[in-house]
Amino acid sequence: MGIIAFGIWYLQLTNRHKAIVKTFLLHKTGIVDNDWRINNDQKEYKMLSPTFIIDGIYKSMEGPKASRYIQLNQSDSIVWITGFKVKAVDAKTNATLSNDYICHMNVDINEIQYYNHWKLEDRIRKQYPRMTSLSHGLEHFDFPKGYGVPIVGSHFLFVITETLNHNQPDIFKKVKHEVSIKYEAYNKTQKPLMSKTVYIQLPFDKNDPFKGPLDPASNQCIPVETKNHTYNDKAGNMLSGHWVIPPGKKTYRSFISEQLQIKDSARLHFSAPHVHPFATSICLFDKTENKTLFTCKITNYSNKIGLKNIETFSSEKGMWMYENHEYELILTCDNTSKIDQDMMGSMFLFFYDKELENRISKI
Repeated sequence: MGIIAFGIWYLQLTNRHKAIVKTFLLHKTGIVDNDWRINNDQKEYKMLSPTFIIDGIYKSMEGPKASRYIQLNQSDSIVWITGFKVKAVDAKTNATLSNDYICHMNVDINEIQYYNHWKLEDRIRKQYPRMTSLSHGLEHFDFPKGYGVPIVGSHFLFVITETLNHNQPDIFKKVKHEVSIKYEAYNKTQKPLMSKTVYIQLPFDKNDPFKGPLDPASNQCIPVETKNHTYNDKAGNMLSGHWVIPPGKKTYRSFISEQLQIKDSARLHFSAPHVHPFATSICLFDKTENKTLFTCKITNYSNKIGLKNIETFSSEKGMWMYENHEYELILTCDNTSKIDQDMMGSMFLFFYDKELENRISKI
């Protein structure tokens, strides 16, 4: 009776939650390995994920995943994170596979530990503590020369990596993700970066969230779901950061000044976008000056669903942004399929951190 009840419960789950349950059981029973393999050579922290079984279509944020806490080393010295990389490999042969099996790889800081160490306690819980994310189409990047994110070697980072499969319904493949974090010793010349996450949030009807079609002229959306990536604005309106796009071309825009929390001014040096397939560009727009600050072009595959390349913004000189300006994220999409698809649009923005540099100089 218990097995039947479990089966009924399992069949009612979404694809995403089925993957969570399957992966947990496979790892817990030892049917596939659940160990992370670590290799740290003092310049690049590398680790190999547990085995993921891809046994069907897994759209963005649905696939098997794993997570763990890491330390770049065991010392109390400062190291500077300078880049990230993730790639898919065959679980048995370790041969490199298509990046089509990579959904995303996230790196979070322990914000209480991190900001208490630098005596910047006023920053705790002001932003989501995600340092950055890699995703399909942007599987690696390096910060501009001379810049990085400082961290004490023994402090904890939280890494999560998730699989993807948009195109192969008939598949049974064992996959691992190789994750790399590049870092270097502090030589008193590097400039520290502070990460801020901004993302498009679109209003939806909280009383009937999944009703469509919507007025094409409205800024409303139909959310993928109302439990995750759902927010409230100051007026009490419901907003979604994960929404449905219909076939055809469409532009979405969202104010992000409250998310930026700029005090007086800030100098931007790097941006890593995160989008889903069928996005074609994402830009940072200065509404006050009515001008585009930069646009990251996005290239989709023409013969399958997936992102071939996502451009980043990178500048040693930097770009100034101001507290008294209004900023928007603008995302363009071209859903060339004949069905609705899901979408997100965000950027990880890295600003020069003068306050943190002053703290580090006193150590």
